[in-house]
Amino acid sequence: MTKYVLWGNYCEDVVNKRTPYREAHLAGLARQKADGILVTIGPTQDLTKVFGIYEANDRQQVCDLIEADPYWTNGIWTEYQVKEWIQAI
Repeated sequence: MTKYVLWGNYCEDVVNKRTPYREAHLAGLARQKADGILVTIGPTQDLTKVFGIYEANDRQQVCDLIEADPYWTNGIWTEYQVKEWIQAI
């Protein structure tokens, strides 16, 4: 499996706007983790960026997971980039 890094942006007032979607978002991430696709994910301290590491068959699989996430479909994540990652250590 190939590793991929996610960097994304959060919307303004993310703490309030994410509330209706948070449980579904976290449940989906838990499924991805249990399936072995999601290695780790989380926001930066200032809640402006999201960072994640995935192990997937290809980049499209990661993009499909991101674009199906309630945070993406409801505008909580406003943009993202996925890059193939070469883990040195």
